[in-house]
Amino acid sequence: MKTVFAKLLLCALALTPLPAAARADDGGPDLIFRKSTVFKLLTPNDKLATYGIDDPVVSGVACYYTVPETGGVAGMFGVAEQRSEVSLACRQYGPVAFKEKSKQGDVVFRESRSLLFKKMQIVRGCDPKRNVLVYMAYSDKLIEGSPQNSTSTVPIQAWAGEAAPKCGEFVSD
Repeated sequence: MKTVFAKLLLCALALTPLPAAARADDGGPDLIFRKSTVFKLLTPNDKLATYGIDDPVVSGVACYYTVPETGGVAGMFGVAEQRSEVSLACRQYGPVAFKEKSKQGDVVFRESRSLLFKKMQIVRGCDPKRNVLVYMAYSDKLIEGSPQNSTSTVPIQAWAGEAAPKCGEFVSD
């Protein structure tokens, strides 16, 4: 009976979809590069992976985040509990244009970091006094009492002679 259960579990693991960051064909984040950090002999290495995403509501702004990716057997099948650490850097790369109004703390990107309980999210806010977009990445599973997080800011600058829009005008209540 244990052998049948083990085979069924292995089949289920093999058919489990990969995390969002591992799929490039669904419009998800762009993998920039990976760097191995821990060698594993017969299974994938542990790595740090850097991804890029465009803000879906604010054109001209991109965010880059780096997350650890667990290797080993669980990592090979896409079912590993991923670590919560994330680093974030967001930059203006062209003229900023707001496609719609948004609320403070709206989700820009969300990614599962485990099968059930952990998500990494990037959210956006606006500091209207300084005309700065503020991005925060965090894990929603608590680690020793506080979530892992990272913050990046994008001061909105004029581009190619165009006036810089005011982010505060695009914040809804």
